[in-house]
This record gives sequence, C-alpha cells and structure tokens, in this order.
Amino acid sequence: MNLLLRLLWVLVRGARGARLAPGAEATLALRVWPTDLDLNGHMNNGRYLSIMDLGRLDLVARMGLLGAFARQGWRPLLGSAQLRFFRSLKPFARYHLRTRVLWWDEKWIYLEQVFEAEGRVAARGRVKGLFRGPGGNVTPAEVLRAAGWSLDRPELPPEVAGWRDLEDAEPRAEPRGGGLTGCPPNTPPGDPRGEHP
Repeated sequence: MNLLLRLLWVLVRGARGARLAPGAEATLALRVWPTDLDLNGHMNNGRYLSIMDLGRLDLVARMGLLGAFARQGWRPLLGSAQLRFFRSLKPFARYHLRTRVLWWDEKWIYLEQVFEAEGRVAARGRVKGLFRGPGGNVTPAEVLRAAGWSLDRPELPPEVAGWRDLEDAEPRAEPRGGGLTGCPPNTPPGDPRGEHP
C-alpha cells in the first residue's frame, strides 16, 4: 500500500479513534506490502523510518492534538533517530508498531517505537524531536498539557541518558573545509592546509 494511503488512513483513524489515556502507547496494525521491499525480499531499512513517521502521527492524533497543532501552527521536527534491527519483516507479514513517550526536557521529547511481529520484536527505534510554533520552540510540557496529559516527568531512562551523552560528545555540525576531518579532500594528516583558525 502506498505511503500516502497509509498516511490518510492514520489521520482518519486517529481523528475518529478513542483518545489515549495519559502515558499510554499508540499501536498501529500494519502489513508489509511489495512497495516496502528491498532487493533482499524483506522490508527496506529506510521504510522503517517512514513507518515510524506514521506511528508518531498516530500518537499525536490519538492524543487529540491535531486541532491544537492546526490552531497554534505547531509542527513536529525530528532531531535524531536510532534504530536497531533484530529480525526481518517478510512480504505480506502482519506487524504492529507501538509508539510511546519515554521522557522529555525543556526542549526535546524522546519516543520509543517498537516493531513487533508474531509476538517478537523485529526492530526497536528511538527518536528525539521538538515542537516549533510561529514564535519558536514549544516545550514538550506545553504540548502534553494541550493533550490533557497532566504527567510528572518520569525519571530519566538509562538508554536516553546514554544517548544524550553520546550526542553531547559529537560535533554539532560538519567541520569547515569538507571531509570527515574537516580537511580539504586528499589533505595528508598534519598538513597545515587542513588546520582551521
């Protein structure tokens, strides 16, 4: 099934479906279609990320936030994602995608998204995103309040703490000069042309 059709299905289902209780996970029941496959005959690894987009949209819709997003001009933006594969999803296999809020701070919200087939985890992803409105970033706490989720922020999960530490240790952007080290292409190590002021 085309991703656009799945997107429309998620929107209609989310608008008509029951609202999620505070802290509950959103679950989508899906199937692997031929357009999802790669040359190895299983779901393409890039397709997982596209399906995860649908899972996050489903969560927003089931939280009752579509109206608030439209009125306030809010939009979700993804900061980073990590994805680990455990087993393949074969053609026409039925699977579930479960999406839940893990933690948030003043800027970022962290979500877990798990693909399950036949009662087993096929892949697990985590994403870090933020919400932006016309006046700038909107805190996750404000968005959760708009959904009627009066939640205390949970304790920082170890997997999120480790992920934050890893990202804090990485450079924020590609170094000037191009290349992985910031040196002009083919510049030998130690060459002063590769040094930055």
